[in-house]
Amino acid sequence: MARFIDDARFGLRSLRVRPAFSVTAILTLALGVGLSAAVFTVAEALLLRRLPIQDQDRVVALWGKRPGEEFHYPIGIARSRDFARHARTLQQVGSYAYEGANAVLIREGDRVTRLRRALVSGNFFDVLGARPHLGRALRPTDDVWGAERVIVLSYTAWRQRFGGDPNVIGRRALMHEDGAPYTIVGVMPVGLELPAGTEFWGALFAAIPEKSLQYGAVNLIGRLAPGATPENARDELSAFFTRGDSPLALRELRGVSTPLVTLVLGDTRPALFAFSAAAGLLLLIACLNVANLLLVRGLARVREMAVRSALGASRGDMIRQLLTENAALAVAGGLLGVVLASVAVRGFVAFAPETIPRLAEIHVSRATIGGAIAISAIALLFFALAPALVASRTDLQDSLRSDTRHTAGRRSRLVTEALVAGQIALALVVLSAAGLIGRSLVNLERVDFSFDAPRLVIAELALRYDQLDDVSKQRAAIDQLLPLVRQIPEVRSLSPVVAAPFAGPAGWDGQPTREGQSARDAASNPMLNMEVIAPAYFETFGMPVLNGRAFTDADRKGALPVVIVSQSTARHYWPGVDPIGKRLKMGEQPDRTFTVVGVVADTRYRELREARASIYFPLGQAYFPFTATTLAIRTRGSPAAAIQALRRAIGDSTPGIALASAEPFETLLDKPLAQPRLNALLLAVFAGACVALSAIGLFGVMTTMVRQRTREFGVRMAVGATPRDLHRMVLGRGLAIAGIGVGAGLVTALMLNRLLTTLLFQVTPTDATTLLGVTGLLVSVATLASLVPARSGTRINVVNALRAD
Repeated sequence: MARFIDDARFGLRSLRVRPAFSVTAILTLALGVGLSAAVFTVAEALLLRRLPIQDQDRVVALWGKRPGEEFHYPIGIARSRDFARHARTLQQVGSYAYEGANAVLIREGDRVTRLRRALVSGNFFDVLGARPHLGRALRPTDDVWGAERVIVLSYTAWRQRFGGDPNVIGRRALMHEDGAPYTIVGVMPVGLELPAGTEFWGALFAAIPEKSLQYGAVNLIGRLAPGATPENARDELSAFFTRGDSPLALRELRGVSTPLVTLVLGDTRPALFAFSAAAGLLLLIACLNVANLLLVRGLARVREMAVRSALGASRGDMIRQLLTENAALAVAGGLLGVVLASVAVRGFVAFAPETIPRLAEIHVSRATIGGAIAISAIALLFFALAPALVASRTDLQDSLRSDTRHTAGRRSRLVTEALVAGQIALALVVLSAAGLIGRSLVNLERVDFSFDAPRLVIAELALRYDQLDDVSKQRAAIDQLLPLVRQIPEVRSLSPVVAAPFAGPAGWDGQPTREGQSARDAASNPMLNMEVIAPAYFETFGMPVLNGRAFTDADRKGALPVVIVSQSTARHYWPGVDPIGKRLKMGEQPDRTFTVVGVVADTRYRELREARASIYFPLGQAYFPFTATTLAIRTRGSPAAAIQALRRAIGDSTPGIALASAEPFETLLDKPLAQPRLNALLLAVFAGACVALSAIGLFGVMTTMVRQRTREFGVRMAVGATPRDLHRMVLGRGLAIAGIGVGAGLVTALMLNRLLTTLLFQVTPTDATTLLGVTGLLVSVATLASLVPARSGTRINVVNALRAD
């Protein structure tokens, strides 16, 4: 212990003598350790921590899919019940509404709260094997029409919306849509938010009248029977689709069985893997940089080690002394890394979109601190031991007689240059990934919607379905409201629509057939996005009708049933033929045959990443029991002024209708862009840190090289070399190191960037523009990092250089 204390005191004095080295090493290690620990915290919460359910690997989600398509086909309620009764590979089968979690208004006293609700079967939590944090879960007896109305809160909603009140069980919340009180009977455990974004669960069949069940569709969730595999469940669902009594359209489907963990994490898994890889590379660069610093410093102390050896110190004593000094660096870097990790995690949670699962669970924990300490210890073991061994391996007479700088340069130059080249290669890999993700974000933000987004406001209405208990009453109430909205001076045009923008699975899809098309051919028709719109829709959205005409007030009930199709729809059903006047059928009933009267462009109204093939129905002829509760409004001036006027206009003027939300279209873009923006931001941070560390490493190597070769430069100048020659030589060496690193990095990036495919948009993993751009940036940084040492190498006095020891 006495020796350790003496070594520690000497090591601290040694670090204080060289503050620039100490600060650089500590900051470098802290940056690598801190960001890596932060990513470890996020990965542990999202990927490694198990869900609060029983045997999560035995639970699967199921739906249908057509070969060659990505569309998820839900299962009708009647058929889902049939499958559940006859399933052999599943012990239990539950279901949840395929549209996922939708926002609804809840009144609790005078307070109105907007929460995202998921409708699930009564046995949903039994299938999961999830135990509630408070109260109880839903039961099958809750899931019948006419049963007492109950809801179960998510842990996040309980903490954020109800203050974590343990007495919340038994409280009543008034659902605005039906005016009925719902009793809160339970709070589910932290980490359970299925479907994604769910804040509370309600009973599926208790919320749907029997007459409306035919319009409902669900995804299935099941617990595998003993000995069964997800593949067995998939094959059983495929066989269910293709059995003889199934419609031809269903026989084209194949079953999909997805592990529940994959379903919960969704699209966050590829991004998280990318962040983890970037953090790992950053940590490696930081460790290489610290190793380089330690190696150069250790070799510069060869004569010091020789003197200590001459005074009686053994090689073990010198190694222990050097490791003690390096341990102080590791401890300081690790502690500072924990602080940085805490800041980084808080920043991630602040910027992360709400759709990221288990966001409330992400915080700096003991595991984070332990991870930071472990990373620092590993860095010390692998990157401090080797320099200590090299520096302590001294030949006493040679070291005391030799030119220290020359000896150190001879021993270290190739190793240190190789380390720096490796840093540059790794930095290019991270920088190229950040460049691709950044270009994808730019492409998403500049995407052509095929309609005029500026000055477009989307307002969602909430209806009291207990007062407006059938479609005719609901439509009549909306019709009374529309003139009030049109009278607002800031409103230029107005159109009610059924689906809100970026509805995703909550939108309406259908598979119409062409008149005269055989049943076998019709089974291969694509699933179309279906919109129900008013005559002013295309005017409000600024969408030109490319062929034919728009809807008019004459397209009402009793008139010729008509539709407008998008270009992709027209190309599929009538390739190379004018679609105007052609007819489409929805089902087998004669009154569901529609004449095409117009063609418009495919839009990104439903999904930002995909321009969907669509079919538009006039609101006045709609044969389905849907009410248009979303208003699209084109404003004359500021959308904010129009929204304020809209709130005043609605108020209490129309009984049974409230304004749930009203936002400019650009604000609605924040939701689908949130994850891409977060991806780009985090990778940019990692890339910037990697480039900075690589530049510091190259700068340090070139500075050390110039210092070690001072006498050589003096000789060269004495025999006729000019400062320009020396400048060119030093700069050329730096660029040669950078070139080797860039070449290795490009080869690695071309192989690894393919893993980013699911995160990219309108850019390929091998995009030449991005790779050339990041290569140019890295070479420019390397040039700047080499320029200062190159200039200092030419500003030497020949006489002093020849006398240098």
